Amino acid sequence: MDETAAAELIRGAIPRPGGTWADLGAGEGTFTRALVDVLGSGRIFAIERDAKALAKLRRWASRDAPTVIPWQADFARPLDQLERDGTIDGILLANSLHYVRDAAALLKRLVRWLRPGGRVVLVEYDRRPANPWVPYPIPAADWPKLATVAGLSNPRITATRPSSFGGDLYVAVAEVPSHPDSGES
Repeated sequence: MDETAAAELIRGAIPRPGGTWADLGAGEGTFTRALVDVLGSGRIFAIERDAKALAKLRRWASRDAPTVIPWQADFARPLDQLERDGTIDGILLANSLHYVRDAAALLKRLVRWLRPGGRVVLVEYDRRPANPWVPYPIPAADWPKLATVAGLSNPRITATRPSSFGGDLYVAVAEVPSHPDSGES
């Protein structure tokens, strides 16, 4: 998938431009580029543990996207520099959460970074069995429960498309409640 197709895929999950976002498991930056396109402005922490992929992302960011901050780290481990409650407007997990055995526990920890009204955008495969590239699939039908367990509200699917790797690719979103006691955003 190229960045234009990726931008079209996530556009419906991101209703307003700007803000501070984290792209967790950014890889070489296809969805980071898409996020730059959709947000139009703002700052993006592009977090990737693979040094080769991050080197490509850094070259692009240094030339074309000075508001993208590439950062080598494993997002499944604590990230002290980002883990200040309520500092991020959005988190993008594009084809990355399926590498984590306990997605619910990780998502619950990541949600603390988000401001009230902040959102998690998930891009994942649906109808796909576990394999080395998707070891812990997250079916679209499981998103509402996963989001709710993590403390998010209004979980929904905003886009789907056939995947060239089998099954479908879907985009899911949920928000941190604006008023923590209300359960609504």
